[in-house]
Amino acid sequence: MGLAQHLKETSMFYLPNKDASSACIYDFKTHLLKMGLPDFLVPSCLNDTNEFVIKPSSCAGILSVSDWIKKVGSSSVLDSSCDGDLSESLTKCGSCYDAGMKVTSQLVTLDPNSTKCFYFSVFYAAGVVNSFGPKDPRVAACILSLPLSTSANKKGSNNLSRETVLKLVSGLLGSIMGILVAFGLFVLYRRWDMRRKVKAMHEKYVSGMKSQILPTMGAKWFDITELELATNGFSQRNMIGQGGSGVVYKGVLSDGNIVAVKQIMDLEATGDDEFRNEAEMISKIRHRNLLSLRGFCVTSDIFKGKGRYLVYDFMPNGSLEDHLFNLQKNQQLTWPQRKNIILDVAKGLAYLHHGIKPAIYHRDIKATNILLDSEMKARVADFGLAKQSTEGQSHLTTRVAGTYGYLAPEYALYGQLTEKSDVYSFGIVILETISGRKVLDASNSSALLITDWAWGLVKSENVEDVFHESIRNEGPRGVMERFVLVGILCAHVMVALRPTISEALRMLEGDIDIPRLPDRPLPLSHESFRSSSSMFSMSTIHSSSRSNY
Repeated sequence: MGLAQHLKETSMFYLPNKDASSACIYDFKTHLLKMGLPDFLVPSCLNDTNEFVIKPSSCAGILSVSDWIKKVGSSSVLDSSCDGDLSESLTKCGSCYDAGMKVTSQLVTLDPNSTKCFYFSVFYAAGVVNSFGPKDPRVAACILSLPLSTSANKKGSNNLSRETVLKLVSGLLGSIMGILVAFGLFVLYRRWDMRRKVKAMHEKYVSGMKSQILPTMGAKWFDITELELATNGFSQRNMIGQGGSGVVYKGVLSDGNIVAVKQIMDLEATGDDEFRNEAEMISKIRHRNLLSLRGFCVTSDIFKGKGRYLVYDFMPNGSLEDHLFNLQKNQQLTWPQRKNIILDVAKGLAYLHHGIKPAIYHRDIKATNILLDSEMKARVADFGLAKQSTEGQSHLTTRVAGTYGYLAPEYALYGQLTEKSDVYSFGIVILETISGRKVLDASNSSALLITDWAWGLVKSENVEDVFHESIRNEGPRGVMERFVLVGILCAHVMVALRPTISEALRMLEGDIDIPRLPDRPLPLSHESFRSSSSMFSMSTIHSSSRSNY
């Protein structure tokens, strides 16, 4: 009723933003508390602050009444069936309901991904079409299925005697009871029929997604009940990571296998086609240094809307970032472990770039996206930003994705994406792994990028200072120095001077010599690049949050 009244007063479906929705829910909760109702009612039913926020995907891109008229027309079957006193007969109310279902079907046909078209039809009928308005008991009873009492709206005459009232009550009691029973049965049937039809629409969507994805994939289709059981209902205690695109939960399947379940949250940015292509792409990747997809799940619910889930093998040793920068870790990585992790990442990237056609550019190589299994073997994860190439050609894009500090300059500044964009990020990871220092050290006023810091030490012939203090006496100095030089070369600001990932791997393994390191142009690698990247990161780059999947 509140949303229908809001539409009547503002011509806008739903509320404009999250703050307005939160304020509305808080105000509603306050009113309930004043009425003496328990305070858990609102959080248990309205636990999403985005519940009432308008979105283009809610219903065929409709945001306002003018949008509705463009899609449906100014004189639809809803306009002719839902005006006037709908309590005059059950037939008239039934015609309004049928008209609402027809318009809903029309809108869903325009955009099958819509989730709230039925509610839009209800709000439009009650708030715009019917001249009495949504607060009128006759409108509320029929269109909103809310049998309101009229005692608060109409005051009886004080001049009627008690005897007259008793006669009226006794004379009309039988007919009123009959009408109420008939109307109640009618409303129950309509509600059941409405939910049956809406449920069928959701089931059709899920089965359609399943039929489109499964034939081309080797991954398993999980039922949502199986994932809920595995994760204890996606409980907070099972949450192991959260990033810009979703939340990751630890789960135990019925067969005893431990998995990581990623619930994709930003459904507005990930359409059905994009999700389908992404799931298909990930499921085809099979390499010991890449985290492969075990399965997926798609849901659609009348109350919760759509849901999308990706299921991976669980990595018990967490991410590389946990071992490099988590001060609570008592045991530092040894030199052999650091060396093997770097080689594992290089092999995984080499497979993405050269082992499959067309090649895949990861676009978000960083320590949090490198996971470690029970044997401390590294696996590259999170292909949510991955992009397939077109016959190995570079291309320009206005939708730059990645994490500040790891982005290649030409990609961050100009949107130029090539396989060497991943090589730059890999060079950063090499230097972080060997030094234990983050890509951007803001602990001092200079705030040097790790590449500039390492290059300065190499030029001054103090390369051993790049090594983390815990490994300086563990490995051969020549091998450790080679890894530092490859890291600097991979993270060079000039694209042409970087090796391919296959060449970098052969350099790391000692199969080919490392070319003489060219100078780094400080104006680009230092202040200029950092200021440009920071402005860019404020609007388009994903935050480097602790999501391990």
